[in-house]
Amino acid sequence: MNKGKDKLIARTYRVQGRVQGVGFRNFVQQNAEALGIRGYVCNEDDGSVFVYAVGDPADVASLAGFIHRGPRFSEVRTVEEKEAALEKYTSFRIER
Repeated sequence: MNKGKDKLIARTYRVQGRVQGVGFRNFVQQNAEALGIRGYVCNEDDGSVFVYAVGDPADVASLAGFIHRGPRFSEVRTVEEKEAALEKYTSFRIER
C-alpha cells in the first residue's frame, strides 16, 4: 500500500490527569516510533502533556488509542484532540 505524503495527517493532543512523572512521554514516544509517527511530546507547565503527531491516518488513530490509555501508572482524565497543520519532522522526540 502506498503511504504517500498526500495521505499524511497531523493531530495535537492535550492530555490531562496523572500524566507527568509516570513515564507518559516515553510511552508515547515508544508507541509513536513503532507506528512510524513523527512529531513530539512534551510536559506542560499546567501538569498536562502535549503531543503533536504526523502520520498515516490509521497510525495516528492507533497512537490516539495509546494516548487515551496511557502507561501503567498514569491516570488519563481528558484528552483534547485537534486537527493540526502538517509540519516537517523526521522522527518522534521528547521535548522538555
